[in-house]
Amino acid sequence: MSKPLTFTSKIFSVERLEFGKESEQVVKGGRNLFPLLPKAFAGIKQIGVIGWGSQGPAQAQNLRESLAGTDIKVKVGLRPGSASAKQAEQAGFSQANGTLGDQFDVVKESDLVLLLISDAAQAELFGKVFELMRPGTTLGLSHGFLLGHLKNVGAKFPANINVVGVCPKGMGPSVRRLYVQGKEVNGAGINASFAVEQDIDGRATDIALGWSVALGSPYTFQTTLESEYKSDIYGERGILLGAVHGVIESLYRRFVSQGMSREDAFLNSSESITGPISKTISKQGILAVYEGLDAAGKQTFEQAYAATYPAAREVMEEIYDEVSSGNEIRGVVLAGERLKQRPMGKIDGTETWKVGAEVRKKRNEAKIPVHPFTAGVYIATMMAQVDVLYAHEHPGSEIANESVIECTDSLNPYMHARGVSYMIDNCSTTARLGARRWAPRFDYNITQQGYVDLDEKKPLDAKLVPAFKTHAVHTVLAACARLRPTVDIFVE
Repeated sequence: MSKPLTFTSKIFSVERLEFGKESEQVVKGGRNLFPLLPKAFAGIKQIGVIGWGSQGPAQAQNLRESLAGTDIKVKVGLRPGSASAKQAEQAGFSQANGTLGDQFDVVKESDLVLLLISDAAQAELFGKVFELMRPGTTLGLSHGFLLGHLKNVGAKFPANINVVGVCPKGMGPSVRRLYVQGKEVNGAGINASFAVEQDIDGRATDIALGWSVALGSPYTFQTTLESEYKSDIYGERGILLGAVHGVIESLYRRFVSQGMSREDAFLNSSESITGPISKTISKQGILAVYEGLDAAGKQTFEQAYAATYPAAREVMEEIYDEVSSGNEIRGVVLAGERLKQRPMGKIDGTETWKVGAEVRKKRNEAKIPVHPFTAGVYIATMMAQVDVLYAHEHPGSEIANESVIECTDSLNPYMHARGVSYMIDNCSTTARLGARRWAPRFDYNITQQGYVDLDEKKPLDAKLVPAFKTHAVHTVLAACARLRPTVDIFVE
């Protein structure tokens, strides 16, 4: 059980989310709260959004629209000659209207600096950013990566600024897409966590909460920057990207080897996961997938689950150790120079994803099955991730978001629309590096251990399935579901 975090707000109503023996404080969002934003941002005349990667476009546009009619300017800062300048201009940010400028100029003149450049760029440029920030201003991060890097190199944030984090539980396009949908359905958006690393004037919490509300977060829960970067980087390498990639590759090959056509193998592996399995988890919870199976399906699920869980847990524990030790962050920083010489390749050239592209062209949603073996393997891997986070005392809501909700409500819908390979090939450099490193480990371990144990009829741990059925995460997800927007993300 995690240690409870507490906070108070002078601006926003704080509610308590109960799930079983645990509870957490949350702030419920909605467009009805936008009139409170000037109070939350009191003294802030300019918010500088530095970078135009995954989060930059979404956050800059959401903030600008949420703050319309106030005297708070949202200005985008880019490096000289940035190829993203044209995209920012197309979104309405320009030098002519004073909302687009050089990244370091924007840092120096802003009262709230949202540093949304890539992780590698943060590692390279943090010293100059710190030098340019004026005393009393606030540094905002949407990922705790920089804190992890500072720990690795023995550096610290300047003592004379606030440092806060607001971390949407979804990629930037999801943050924007659901915010736009929220114009029709109040409260539609992507959940976010917030953290206060430094509070020099008592304003940091409300600044962070205001930032989250302005992004359109349906609810905002508390974490720490250290907990966030550990769970986030771990989750990317796990079920969010790396594990789902490895699981699908292993299932596809297994089904083909058992006599399925290539098209049916993809349909019963990838399509089943990103389609009906994800949709059921999103709306009804993980347990509903199992409960929706017939007797034979439940038996197949249980065998797949019990065979897969130990193999997946082994990899999940290894990933967490690598993240918490700082090794994964070091690896991202070290890759920076290599990638300048030799950019990362793509994963979409293998048979699995080529077949998948053809299957999606002919897709009939009504005919995508919930394959019980696939469900058992995927959910066992998801639960292994959940259990490692519980073992390291992460907050329940963070565990649910990083291991389940972000999958089913943000990433998997994009994977379903455009392909798992597309998703991995178009995410952040940090996430791509992690997915490419760890997907083969999941594939190997599950194939070499889980499937072998099952096929050779070795004894499986009889306690694993009952533990799954009574797991505390089901209560957490049910509580989070009560705060879920009524709309699903729409992906063109």
